[in-house]
Amino acid sequence: MLTGPVDRAQARPPAKPVAKLSEPAASAHGVGTAHYAWLLRRHIWKVLAFVIVALTATALVNVRLTPEYESTATLYVDRGAAKDIVGQDAARANNALGADVDTFLASHVKLLQSDVVVRPVAEKYHLLEHEKQVVPTDPRDRQVYARTSATVLKGLRITRAPNTSVIQITYRSTDRDLSAAVANAIAQSYLEFTYDLRITSSASLNKFMTRQLDGLASKMAASGARLSALETELNAINPEEKTNTLSARLLQMNTEYTKVQADRVRAEAARNMLAGSSIEAALASSQGDELKVILKRLNEARERFADVKARFGSNHPEYAPLQATVSELERQVDTTRQSIVKQAQNEYDRAFNQEALLQKNVAETKAEWDHLNQRSFEYQRAKREADADRLLYEELVRKIREDEINSGFQNNTVRLADSARPAFKPVFPNVPLNMAIALFLSVVVAAALVVVVDRMDTTLRDPEQVTGALGSRVVGTLPALKARDMRRMALLSSPDSKEDSEPEDKAAQREIAMFGEAIRTIRNSILLTDFDRQIHSMLLTSAEPSVGKSTIAAHLAMSHAERGQRTLLIDGDLRRPRVHELFDLPNSSGLSSVLAKGEPWRDKLVQPRPDLSLFLLTAGPVARRSAELVGPALPQLLEEACEAFDLVILDSPPLLGFSETLQMAASVDGVIVVAKTGVTHRSSLGQVLRVLAELRANTLGVVLNGTNRETGGSYYYYGQNYAKYYGKRK
Repeated sequence: MLTGPVDRAQARPPAKPVAKLSEPAASAHGVGTAHYAWLLRRHIWKVLAFVIVALTATALVNVRLTPEYESTATLYVDRGAAKDIVGQDAARANNALGADVDTFLASHVKLLQSDVVVRPVAEKYHLLEHEKQVVPTDPRDRQVYARTSATVLKGLRITRAPNTSVIQITYRSTDRDLSAAVANAIAQSYLEFTYDLRITSSASLNKFMTRQLDGLASKMAASGARLSALETELNAINPEEKTNTLSARLLQMNTEYTKVQADRVRAEAARNMLAGSSIEAALASSQGDELKVILKRLNEARERFADVKARFGSNHPEYAPLQATVSELERQVDTTRQSIVKQAQNEYDRAFNQEALLQKNVAETKAEWDHLNQRSFEYQRAKREADADRLLYEELVRKIREDEINSGFQNNTVRLADSARPAFKPVFPNVPLNMAIALFLSVVVAAALVVVVDRMDTTLRDPEQVTGALGSRVVGTLPALKARDMRRMALLSSPDSKEDSEPEDKAAQREIAMFGEAIRTIRNSILLTDFDRQIHSMLLTSAEPSVGKSTIAAHLAMSHAERGQRTLLIDGDLRRPRVHELFDLPNSSGLSSVLAKGEPWRDKLVQPRPDLSLFLLTAGPVARRSAELVGPALPQLLEEACEAFDLVILDSPPLLGFSETLQMAASVDGVIVVAKTGVTHRSSLGQVLRVLAELRANTLGVVLNGTNRETGGSYYYYGQNYAKYYGKRK
């Protein structure tokens, strides 16, 4: 119990930050695998009904479908050789078959579907009308359609058996005899097409090659004459050898030119370095050793001269000889340096002249090589043209003779291996397969619809959504009870109430017991948790009305009073008071009278049950200006009430849209937010938590009310455990 007034703004611990709410984040963190499993169990009968309807519809559709039959004709492609063909065609055919079998067989499959093969069969059996394809009825339009459109049969399928040289021609039709006849006709049409194609192409090729032979003969003579003229002009049987000789010579001269050019650069650098009359540059030259010796002697003479001059003066006998020696050595140094500079200039001039000479020789050799190379290219081109013309002429003559022989043979590479026969059983519809597909798709679609509908619901359904998405603590969940069950509970009525003696069914009795147990769990979660300071006053608020906030406040107060603790319940909802109705008490005076008129609040207390230390302060007459009434008087009232009672519970209006709730939240030790599953939206609850955090109110947690099997899975497991536990005990 508090012993004196306390500044609650300073004593209140800092509020925990609330994660910024977004719908995708809330959905991602608030839903787990267990939730989806519960969701499917919840809608299992709807899913089964959807699956049964889908299977029934599939069965009815299969019954109404017209049976279709398939017949298959088999073609064998002989990859061994192109028999009865002479010359190079046989070798090329064998190489093509052996080198790329897949491409060869794919070409046959594509040709089998071509218009020139399919059209005669389609016209013979009237297949376009049989397949109900749109075809013009007017004869002139039919001719235009036949000229501009390729014939495509819907029932025709050309396939190649894997890892074989077998091509299967399959046709599907509602007439089993027609399907076999069309498959055999397509195979025969393709055999005739390949034979006609070879005869026609051979005749056309022979005619073309005969026409080209005369022109090729004259071209061969002209190219030979041009080659002879170039050999005479170049005066060489093989100009390429002469070109190679010049190329090697030019390469050697380029190497020498590069070396001389590098020597010239070094000489020029040495000359430029010595041009500044620098002793250091002269010492670094090739003749620097001689200059070093002279400089050494000069330095020694200067030291001796300086010593004599300093010690004995100019009248000393050694003064004049030493001065002459120094002058002579200085002259030798200057002469040697000039000699080095002159020698560097001479080396540069020599290198420069040698570079110019080699540059001229390289240019002359390059011009000669370019000229010869250009004429050599012309010679090689002329030689190749002459050889190609001669070979082409000989090949053309040989080809004409071979085609004259091969044009009389039929190409037997493709043969009919097995004729199509009428099918005994239809291939369509495949009832078992269709039913299996319908079963799989219906289950997937039903489950997807259940999940989609669930994800579109933005209301709270489970405590995991509050902790994961909103980052707030859930202090407890309460089951959904009917109104008559709420009135029959013994918490708000006296022990000898008539309603308490009415017979109750077992289900209702169990639900009431679960509700009471949940209230006590919430009470212990709040009062036994190690907060930063002891809780003596708490506020119950919500995001919207009609979520059971007042009922929960009343039950919490009763539960705390049952422990022998002095408890005060204040109805702070001055707009729509509810507490007096729960206890069946008058509301003639109460909190509004205390705040508006300054009447003593202790005189307004009511004790609904004499056996409990529970006192009520009703709201009193409805006040439209409740925001102005809730001012400095309410914090003072709460301070005095905390000194007189062990716990003060304040019921307030919803937080969103009502300013007095903010003042109440700032005056209590802790705030409990009540949310109703299936009603309260995550965004609304997140906004309430953010407002409380900005207000630095001590948010104790969230209570989820109205939890049942239809709105969430957490209380479902709780109810099952409760029922099993007491069932086993009985």
